[in-house]
Amino acid sequence: MTSADHQTVGAVGFAAWAAAEAFDDSYRDPEVIAKVRHEFTVFPRETKGEIFVAELDAEIVGWGAREGEPNYVSDLWVHPTHQAKGVGGALLLHLCELMVAEGLTTARIDTHARNLGAIRLYKRCGFTIIWHGIEFSRSMGVPLEKVHLEKQLG
Repeated sequence: MTSADHQTVGAVGFAAWAAAEAFDDSYRDPEVIAKVRHEFTVFPRETKGEIFVAELDAEIVGWGAREGEPNYVSDLWVHPTHQAKGVGGALLLHLCELMVAEGLTTARIDTHARNLGAIRLYKRCGFTIIWHGIEFSRSMGVPLEKVHLEKQLG
């Protein structure tokens, strides 16, 4: 990702988040939406991690990020018009390949517990659910029902 991509990356992430059907209506509060939009706007510019983009015909259609622990995929977002076409899987497998090359033995990712499409994708890519519970979302400012998934690398 280049600095010229920051705005597009944020817009793709927000579009994917806004299209998700996993959230309760209470999470669709205008204040929550504004907070999340802001987080997507600043994340590409402020992240201390790595962001990798997926392009189709020179257009960014998805992205994945590693921020925090080296084996943690902090973000995986695909624009709604490009979901279920292999973009998310390709990004996730690329991130896992990088981790293998770095000598890491496990990869981790989290998502909303009702984000069934993402969970199916992660399971197809070899991840298994290792935890299910409630976590406070800093970006949304609300508690969320989450799952943590892990994959053995090697």
